[in-house]
Amino acid sequence: MFDLRDRTKAFALRIVRLYSSLPKTTEAEVMGKQVLRSGTSIGAHYREAIRARSTAEYISKLEVALQEMEETIYWLELLSDSEVVERSRIEKLFEEAQELTAILVTCVRKAKQRK
Repeated sequence: MFDLRDRTKAFALRIVRLYSSLPKTTEAEVMGKQVLRSGTSIGAHYREAIRARSTAEYISKLEVALQEMEETIYWLELLSDSEVVERSRIEKLFEEAQELTAILVTCVRKAKQRK
């Protein structure tokens, strides 16, 4: 099983590869840059969280990671719904995004219970 640091990094790398493979159209470029930014920041926020100096800071960083994940899902949906990318090509990214969301939500809930 992947450590969450490794898993969020692997997700980011998949986002980078997706961005690199997008068509060179204006709309693909705009949506691609957005998904690239949000999709690669999730792991960074998680790493910041594990180095947090307090439970409140830990929760805050994880919640930012969750916001970035939600934004990433939005941009993936737009790429798919606008037919820039076939849904089947990014289905596994959607699945991983949902799983990572569930894990991060669980981490936040547990931290809030300990607080």
